[in-house]
Amino acid sequence: MGKYFGTDGFRGEANVNLTAEHAYQIGRFLGWYYGELKKKKQLDEPAKIVIGKDTRRSSYMFEYSLVSGLTASGADAYLLHVTTTPSVAYVARTDDFDCGIMISASHNPYYDNGIKLINSNGEKMDEETILLVEDYIDGKLRLFGQEWKELPYAHKDAIGCTVDYVAGRNRYMGYLISLGVYSFKGMKVGLDCANGSSWNMAKSIFEALGAKCYVINNEPNGLNINNNAGSTHIEGLQKYVVDNGLDVGFAYDGDADRCLCVDELGNVITGDHILYIYGKYMKERGKLDNNTVVTTVMSNFGLYKALDELGIGYAKTAVGDKYVYEYMQQNGCRIGGEQSGHIIFSKYASTGDGILTSLKMMEVMMARKQKMSQLCEGLSIYPQVLQNVRVSDKAEALANPEVQAAVDQVTAELGDTGRILVRESGTEPVIRVMVEAESEEICQKYVDMVVEKLK
Repeated sequence: MGKYFGTDGFRGEANVNLTAEHAYQIGRFLGWYYGELKKKKQLDEPAKIVIGKDTRRSSYMFEYSLVSGLTASGADAYLLHVTTTPSVAYVARTDDFDCGIMISASHNPYYDNGIKLINSNGEKMDEETILLVEDYIDGKLRLFGQEWKELPYAHKDAIGCTVDYVAGRNRYMGYLISLGVYSFKGMKVGLDCANGSSWNMAKSIFEALGAKCYVINNEPNGLNINNNAGSTHIEGLQKYVVDNGLDVGFAYDGDADRCLCVDELGNVITGDHILYIYGKYMKERGKLDNNTVVTTVMSNFGLYKALDELGIGYAKTAVGDKYVYEYMQQNGCRIGGEQSGHIIFSKYASTGDGILTSLKMMEVMMARKQKMSQLCEGLSIYPQVLQNVRVSDKAEALANPEVQAAVDQVTAELGDTGRILVRESGTEPVIRVMVEAESEEICQKYVDMVVEKLK
């Protein structure tokens, strides 16, 4: 991770630690950099960069700042307007763009925002390019054999233009509809759009496939994104599904790159459930390449037990869908994701895609002629206790012999009935201690044992 950009972009409170000036500088650099790369390939054309945004009030400010920077550097900016992160990735990949930009802070509250950079393959931007962006922001850019205190402006007909590209968003919606292999006719589906990016897309896609849609949190006003809504506040959808007798419900986050489900009984279906359901479905049809489901270290112990029972292998990556995708690409895996609902279907997308995930869950329900609750049979989610301990030095705390001895003792006593995970936070001076076991009491007992040594 860099100085400004974390695993999911440059994120912060709007006009506090992520400002309009930052967005302008990012636009200035990307417009100039990709233009220079084209010149070096002797291509006489401007850089093309596609931009999407979520429904936060500040997203318009950042969009205009990015466009100003891009066009001042000679690039053409194509605007998808309010759209999802995966749609920007899709359009960047299929429409020959030099890169894509998504303005969103995902599941964060409205006053935060973020700038996510996406490469021409629809993947998260490589670290090398991100570090160049950061160097430019800090006024210490060295590139192409020289120092750049300031970048040249475009002049006359070399100044970039802005293109309304809502057609790109519509093509993405058409692509998702084309993946529907079953009619959803007769199915009553609840959708929680989090007052975010999916508000003007999800219902249309489901209705095109025949579903009767019941939609909540689809009235964004710039201030209510993720506010007691969406995948991080799923209790509202749980009640809504039960009260209205729906077959299933799907909850997205602010930029719709994640999805959690609610079964017909009102139970939450997490990312781990989704990996189990779809991994099993793929194996049954001989489609699970390498017989591997890719997870992160935070996936539930119960998922691994259930996959063992099915004879399905699994990989564990660091937390972050970026790392899941990297592993999938390097090892030719077809499905992976996080407990939080970032699920990647690598045959269809290069990033987590909430609407795609919900369509895939519908596909399994229709193919198996089963309710969502029935598809989860065979998976028992273990109780989990997580405690954060603030420390002065994370590395020193983890290396402490007494802490290591306590962790080893817990590991030995749990055996194959649970697990302990002790890791550093990537963003805070905190050590996270997590135990999964057959009861919450056992979890708490072992968490306390390690936390006492850490303190």
